[in-house]
Amino acid sequence: MIALPSVPRIFLILSALAIAHLTVAQDAKLGINRTEATLTGPDAGTQLIISNSAGKYEADLTDKVTFSAEPANVVNIDKRGYVTPAGNGTATITAKAETGAPVTCKITVKEFEKEQPVDFVNDLVPVFTKHGCNGGGCHGKSGGQNNFRLSLLGYEPWNDHDYLVRESRGRRISPAAPEHSLIVMKATGEIPHEGGIRMEKFSPDYEMITRWIKQGMPYTAEDAPKVERIEVFPKDRIATPHAKQQLAVTAFFSDGSKRDITRLAIFEANQEDMAEVNEFGTVELHDKTGTTSVMVKFQEHVDVFRATIPLGAEMKNSPEPKNFIDEHILKKLTLLGLPPSEVSDDATFIRRVTVDIAGRLPTVEETKAFLVSNDPDKRAKHIDSLLDSPDYAAFFAQKWAGILRNKRSKETYKRGTYSFHEWIKTSLAENRPFDEFVTELVTASGEIGENPPVAWYRAVKDNKEQMQDVAQVFMGIRMQCAQCHHHPYEKWSQDDYYGFTAFFTAVGRKAGDAPDEEIIYHKRTTAQMANPNTKVVLKPRPLGEEQLEIPPTADPRFELASWMTSPENPYFAKMLVNRYWKHFFSRGLVEPEDDMRVTNPATHPELLADLAGSFTQSGFDLKELVRTICNSQTYQLSALPNEHNVADSQNYSRYYPKRLQAEVLLDAINVVSNSSEKFTGQPIGVRATYLPDDKFNSQSYFLTVFGRPEMDSACECERVADANLAQSLHLINSDTIQNKLSNANGRAVQLAKATERPDNERLTELYLYALARNPKPEEIAAAQAHLNKKRTAAAADEKDKLTPAIAEQEAFEDILWALLNTKEFLFNH
Repeated sequence: MIALPSVPRIFLILSALAIAHLTVAQDAKLGINRTEATLTGPDAGTQLIISNSAGKYEADLTDKVTFSAEPANVVNIDKRGYVTPAGNGTATITAKAETGAPVTCKITVKEFEKEQPVDFVNDLVPVFTKHGCNGGGCHGKSGGQNNFRLSLLGYEPWNDHDYLVRESRGRRISPAAPEHSLIVMKATGEIPHEGGIRMEKFSPDYEMITRWIKQGMPYTAEDAPKVERIEVFPKDRIATPHAKQQLAVTAFFSDGSKRDITRLAIFEANQEDMAEVNEFGTVELHDKTGTTSVMVKFQEHVDVFRATIPLGAEMKNSPEPKNFIDEHILKKLTLLGLPPSEVSDDATFIRRVTVDIAGRLPTVEETKAFLVSNDPDKRAKHIDSLLDSPDYAAFFAQKWAGILRNKRSKETYKRGTYSFHEWIKTSLAENRPFDEFVTELVTASGEIGENPPVAWYRAVKDNKEQMQDVAQVFMGIRMQCAQCHHHPYEKWSQDDYYGFTAFFTAVGRKAGDAPDEEIIYHKRTTAQMANPNTKVVLKPRPLGEEQLEIPPTADPRFELASWMTSPENPYFAKMLVNRYWKHFFSRGLVEPEDDMRVTNPATHPELLADLAGSFTQSGFDLKELVRTICNSQTYQLSALPNEHNVADSQNYSRYYPKRLQAEVLLDAINVVSNSSEKFTGQPIGVRATYLPDDKFNSQSYFLTVFGRPEMDSACECERVADANLAQSLHLINSDTIQNKLSNANGRAVQLAKATERPDNERLTELYLYALARNPKPEEIAAAQAHLNKKRTAAAADEKDKLTPAIAEQEAFEDILWALLNTKEFLFNH
């Protein structure tokens, strides 16, 4: 596939600069994020943001306007619009642009002369976090650094206070001379510090630390207000390439008060190729079209700023929407000014959808019938026929077998792994509702032969791992970090971790009748688990919910399954539709597909919500979900880019090609070459997509090198999708591939012997098998030229080492080899 040339980068940059200039040059319509504020004490501050809504998109002018204050001795305003006190009183701040009416904000300063008490939890610990002192690579790592430790990211401030004040006899603090304390002298570089200079002497953060020491190093009072949430302003923006956006962050406290924490918050760009952000909360966008986000953190609280960067091209001749998926995608593309590619042709579609649903190439008979059909509904009908085929169930069964870790660690596990795989495949073939499938898995009890999903409990033995897999696989929540500390990017605490694990603490196991097999049962004991850090004993608690009172006679896993599969569960349906979306589109609406959190927002949040709602309303019907996705125009778009969407990787303006999975590629090579595989314990000729567990990887170097998962984890990232040198070498010159090409019963040999058939007909057959399309005239010409070259060489061979028959066979082997090594064959496009 050849990418069309994109618009030269310099023109995009010049256009963006011109637009940015116009936002100031034309009459501005200014807005301000707050019209009044009160600053208490000399260390308070607040961030002003000035916006211009006169243009097509609201633009940030904070660093372009001129600020003034009247009277001038009450506040100071820096170039970023951050306001700090200068004295008691009330001042009016005026922001003026080159044109348009100015905007004002009234700031009242009180208690300027009064030193404010330092709140250890809400003031001081965030300073350590901001400067990286308690990060995982510094004093926040396990065991600390150079005999000094802090809790990771300040999630255990009570311990931090002990570490600072009491540990090592308090040697890091000098109450008599705070400025001589090790904690500030090392941070400012006055004495050697392996972590380098972290702050400037006499900076606001430096002054806060020394002031806390002067005040007697108190810990936060028990009745002190606690932060309940934070909010970033603005929440989202549509902005031109290379635009800037200042952010402001507010913390809301349990006593109803609020406070600007912009200079204490942590900012982190989620897609660094699309935006960057500095420590002051100033975001600078790049020129990549799409939506990006910036994560904002303070203590355990998080929020997200989203920015959409349009291209601005003219939208014309866009495909008509077929369903709500298309409506959402087209709406976003229109907003971006990003014209989609054309709808794919029939040959491309039948190969793509057959690979994606059934894990195989379409047969020649299917391809021929589809290409000549004039039925306007032929695409939808082919999708239905694939979903009704055993190949669909087998293909998705191997997907779920990998996710659910159907690993044969011992040969005695074979009965269980085969039974579990068959149960998954049967469930998919019968289209068992997904909520029932999950419930049956999570609540599985008994012996594997009678209840195959029990095999999951054999593969995942530890209670904590069981919880982690369930959370990640079925809700897209990665709880692993919360085992030792508060999750750094989420709201989940250690109590959430162990409370959720408590659902599995009543799972018992005893020896079964067969070797190495177990019987899973409910122990009829109280389900609970202690937080090892606080020693608090926790009862089962759904994530984000209250603890449950479950009697010892009831298996808590049923309560878990009921909550998890409820239509009201905010995670369950979204996770599944996002996983399937990635299967068909190469990337999830949320990426990675099983990391769904507030700080990792979807590229199309409304589409994700509607897709999850549709899935729930269908009764968690997996086939209907596949049908909805594959019938959309979005899925059926061409992979060939137009002049505008070459760089698009998140807006679905075209189909994103992906390399065939290991099993699919091996099966495809066998079909095209008319060869087969031999796997121990499997029928000769079995397709790789039908293999039940991981054990067959060791029997096939091909499956290993092309990334078939070992089924060691619940993450689909275990499947290697990237191309590498070993794969290329294997395809080009391995004995495995050569033996398939030269197989006496293979396709090349058969076609070489069929000399009564026209060359054009035989060559077309190869293309239909490999690429599901007829060859182009130039392709026929190139192949014919190679055939003629071989025939000429045979005719000129006086010693008859190259007979006409051998020459014919070698020619077809060469052509077949060339087809197998094309990107068009190796990728689903």
